Amino acid sequence: MSYAYDKLEDNKKDGLPFPASTKNEHDTSAKTVFYVISFYWATSLSVVFLNKFILSSSEFPFPYPIFVTWFQILVALVLLVVLGELGRRIRVISFIPRFQFEMKTATKIAPLTLIYVGMLSANNLCLRDVEVTFYQVARSLTILFQILFTYTFLGQKTSFMALIACGIVFLGFVAGSIGEANFSISGLMYGITSSAFVALYGVYVKKGLAVLDNDEWKLLHYNTVLAFIFLPPVSYMFNEIPDLFNVYFIRDKTFWMIMTLAGVTGFLINISVFLQIKVTSPLTNTISGTAKACAQTFLAWIIFRNEITFVNGVGIFITLLGSAFYSYVRYNKL
Repeated sequence: MSYAYDKLEDNKKDGLPFPASTKNEHDTSAKTVFYVISFYWATSLSVVFLNKFILSSSEFPFPYPIFVTWFQILVALVLLVVLGELGRRIRVISFIPRFQFEMKTATKIAPLTLIYVGMLSANNLCLRDVEVTFYQVARSLTILFQILFTYTFLGQKTSFMALIACGIVFLGFVAGSIGEANFSISGLMYGITSSAFVALYGVYVKKGLAVLDNDEWKLLHYNTVLAFIFLPPVSYMFNEIPDLFNVYFIRDKTFWMIMTLAGVTGFLINISVFLQIKVTSPLTNTISGTAKACAQTFLAWIIFRNEITFVNGVGIFITLLGSAFYSYVRYNKL
């Protein structure tokens, strides 16, 4: 599932919240690091491109992003339960814990999950309405909202260098929006909304983790179950459910294979991020996320033949540069 919303990409989320781990104290071979980063790139890029194909392709035009999100949550839920059980017997996936869920705890996590649902929904709504080349720019204001929310809700001030980085990102956002050849006001608004939800989730996630003994796998369990319950009403609000029955390929096996593949790939992002955090440094994570964003834009230009104007290209470059600089500032606590 795309998520935009994660910490590897300018402290943003790109799918389900990742299970945290401290960096491995043992030396890791360059080959292992290469394989892990490649795995992260493959899963992250696949989710974005598969979701865009599902939402906007000419072969299977399925413009129902909330239902797509719900179905991918369903796939993730099944995988969490099955792999959690298999992890007790298969060593290679033993890091995936057994599935846990209690209603008493769920009521405490529910407010955070509502933010999570808003984040996922706005993310796919944005992806439906904008070109993939503009997708990164449309969701780039997460940094601005992070600064705003941490000051408003937590009273934490931001350093001058971080504010400069935020200004660079905003400049790129404006340039990218003005220069976008296939500009969509709805896509832009969904991107801004997604950015706000991502930042808000980042502010309140610590409160949710405190309820779960700071175990992000448990948070993944609760968010997945509750999102599975909360998303259908959202889909109905967007008038998706009545229209689903009119889709001519709704019984097509190929379509559901693509949907399932996107769900599996979305779940695998959690594994890839877990591994990347474990075998690399935070700085490597940041570089990997920024480089992946550049590759995503370039590949979208090739695969989807998205038009990139000069001003739009400059805006994309400035946005990525500002995001990388912000990550550098945060990493070095400047």
